Amino acid sequence: MRDKRMSRFSTYESFHVDLNGYKIADIVLTDHALSRWDERVETGKGGVEQICSYLWDKLKLNRVQPYYPNEHDVLLIDNDLVMVAEFKELKGETDIAGNPLHKMIVITFLGRISEEIELRDLKSYYAWLRHTRRMTLVKNVRKRK
Repeated sequence: MRDKRMSRFSTYESFHVDLNGYKIADIVLTDHALSRWDERVETGKGGVEQICSYLWDKLKLNRVQPYYPNEHDVLLIDNDLVMVAEFKELKGETDIAGNPLHKMIVITFLGRISEEIELRDLKSYYAWLRHTRRMTLVKNVRKRK
């Protein structure tokens, strides 16, 4: 999803956005991210073009921040929507200064913090999930013996 709009004819407008040291020039959505958008963010509203333009506008307005200061894969949009993304270099593409450009691959949308209280502290939430899954596996092993 490249920025296709230009304000004036024959004016150079940057087609990348800086985010945590990455120069994002393209956005890619996984099938899982599309299904999670429909389940957890907006039901029935959103195809690839609409979601990518939404993300692109939020990136241009600097409304996307890392969820945790040291980790760059979990992002927070408008201090509410939590998403997981991965960054890869675009082969053969650089900005004017020669720095590499990146694509942002959106893995999934976890949901809105305002709707799901568990998302306020992801580390403890995932620790709890791992514990419950481990306990379920232990119970299933006991049943088989």
